Amino acid sequence: MPPSNQLGPLKNQIRRLRFEHGELTQQQLADLIGVTRQTIIALEAGKYAPSLLLAFRLARAFGGTIESVFQYEEPPAAPAPPA
Repeated sequence: MPPSNQLGPLKNQIRRLRFEHGELTQQQLADLIGVTRQTIIALEAGKYAPSLLLAFRLARAFGGTIESVFQYEEPPAAPAPPA
């Protein structure tokens, strides 16, 4: 079962990046990329998976790549059924 604060295998560094980039508030980041503060809250909590366009906007706001903001971790493979 995935951790309750993240969307399955998709993790993000938004909160950490906000603080590394001048301690941006959620509202400032939202204004910068054209979304609501509630969207930033949901993203940080792992309750919302961004569209590709939003992921690019976030990465550009932080001067990085999508992979520097979001990490996808493959879930463990299910065990093979007994033969």
